[in-house]
Amino acid sequence: MEQLLQLFSLIPLLGFIVTLFFRQKEENAIATIAIGSVGLQLFGLILFIMNWIANGSPILDIKHFTFYKEDNVEIFIDLYFDKITAVFALVGSLITFLVAIFSRFYLHRDSGFKRFFSTLLLFFFAYSLIIFSGNFETLFIGWEFLGITSFLLIIFYRDRYLPVKNGLKTISLYRLSDVCLMLSLWMSHHLWHENITFIKLNDLDLVMSHIDEHRYYASFIVLMIVIAAAIKSAQFPFSSWLTRAMEGPTTSSAIFYGSLSAHIGVFLLMRTYPYWETIFSIKLLVIVVGIVTAIVATLIARVQSSVKTQIAYGSIAQIGIMFFELAMGWHTLVLVHFTGNAFLRTYQLLVSPSVLGYLIHDQFFSYIPKRYGANDSFINKITNSIYVLSLKEWNLDAFQFKILWSPFKWIGRKLNFLSHKTVLTSLIIIYAIGIYLFLNQDILAKELDQMLHIFFAFIGMLLILKSFAKRTDAIKVWFMIIASQFYILLSIAFLNDEYEYVEILIYISGLLIAACGGFYSLYKLKAIEKNIDLNDFYGYNHDHPKYGFWFLISCLAFVGLPFTPTFIGVDLMFSHIDKNEYVLITITAISFLFIEISVLRIYARLFLGPNKKQNHPIAYRSS
Repeated sequence: MEQLLQLFSLIPLLGFIVTLFFRQKEENAIATIAIGSVGLQLFGLILFIMNWIANGSPILDIKHFTFYKEDNVEIFIDLYFDKITAVFALVGSLITFLVAIFSRFYLHRDSGFKRFFSTLLLFFFAYSLIIFSGNFETLFIGWEFLGITSFLLIIFYRDRYLPVKNGLKTISLYRLSDVCLMLSLWMSHHLWHENITFIKLNDLDLVMSHIDEHRYYASFIVLMIVIAAAIKSAQFPFSSWLTRAMEGPTTSSAIFYGSLSAHIGVFLLMRTYPYWETIFSIKLLVIVVGIVTAIVATLIARVQSSVKTQIAYGSIAQIGIMFFELAMGWHTLVLVHFTGNAFLRTYQLLVSPSVLGYLIHDQFFSYIPKRYGANDSFINKITNSIYVLSLKEWNLDAFQFKILWSPFKWIGRKLNFLSHKTVLTSLIIIYAIGIYLFLNQDILAKELDQMLHIFFAFIGMLLILKSFAKRTDAIKVWFMIIASQFYILLSIAFLNDEYEYVEILIYISGLLIAACGGFYSLYKLKAIEKNIDLNDFYGYNHDHPKYGFWFLISCLAFVGLPFTPTFIGVDLMFSHIDKNEYVLITITAISFLFIEISVLRIYARLFLGPNKKQNHPIAYRSS
């Protein structure tokens, strides 16, 4: 039975690949392939679960494919099946199947018909990979794909301003959850000294002994997991991104943010529950986050005028309750709660346009305004204050910008000296000296060696922060991002005395290909359009879709999406940072956080948004 598990992820992936060979006008063929792929997976899953139950519902685990292996590091695909997998997989497959059928008619003759179904199949592949994952590496591959498909569907109406802007907001928080998960993987490698699988987490004696020996490190791992789960499930204080993500088609909102993607954080906490169930502080944190989210989201949902926003915050509130139930150990209730909430929110979002029409009609003919008396009591003032605060969504957007992004933008703007030719020349010379010292580390004192890897990592972080805030020529920003990566690579190489050169080659191979592909696209675009600064959204995808596509692929390859050598290289880079290197891991984590945001910002500003030319229809700020 274990060998069949791989089919449930391969079927939607094969469907995605097949749809790429059809033209936009062949709607029937594209829709048939998408619906057929999901339907085949659903039918096979039902038969598999029936057979699994008949055989006594055993826990299944299979090591499927090894990407890379050496003495201390092994990166492999591991697939896993238990009661949690069965419920999440069956619900996800059925909802995706129904939404795919609905979308066939909902998006008929839409200019993005093929793009929607291709992205939908890629999303379903990512979701299936997460649900069937048997270790953190496999889960992280699906996690990355889920993030990028979310971004692509939020910016589905890419000639509008708000979808693009909100897509960047969402992917920024998604990247923060990615980095948190990467940090938990990094620490897990150092503590377990192997690629830990979820089936091993069910060994309570092994887990308890591990936690007792490494209490603080284990708490750090679980804290990063909780933050990643809270961001992915839009829990307080990260709740506002979910409503911003509703800019895409109603069908994508239903399947992503109403039912499946929003519950991935719950799945992550359920899968890792044996690791944190005995850590009281973490359980208390999950309970507090869940309760606060449920209260705040309910207050916000009750005063919003947008139907999608009401449904989104209603779903967030229910997920908050699931966090509470999960921490209390009521896992069967969580599975039932997830199933009910997923189907309800999908239904509500799919019929929301019709419901909105009915409500407007009823309000037009039978609306009676509520009469308010003069009441200045203390309770009334508190009620009105909460009402206004909820109407403004508790200013969560402004809070996130002020705390998370504004300080780094301020730092980036203060680094203008990095753009001077003298400084850039000096950085090249410093890097050449660093390469020489790396190849001749025997001549360095140990203390100097330790200082150098921090120094090079710090330069890499400054370059990426400058590229994050810089709004001049996109090619200059692109080269600055490339330089930051090479500095980070050099800093980690300095730290490790037994570095395998093949690891450097793996990372550089993916990095150079992506860097050259991105440079070529930007160079050709500049030769045609002349202006490629980052001060506005230009919508060049209208006239140059090929350059836009290849630059997007280069961006994804550059940040290590799991179809490139860069992905394996990033994992190997992190594995060589020691668990006691707090400064280096902090600098590296900040750098990897802003790399993806910076490259996707270039793509969004150049190729997305309203087109500046008058020969194209203009979509205004509001969608």
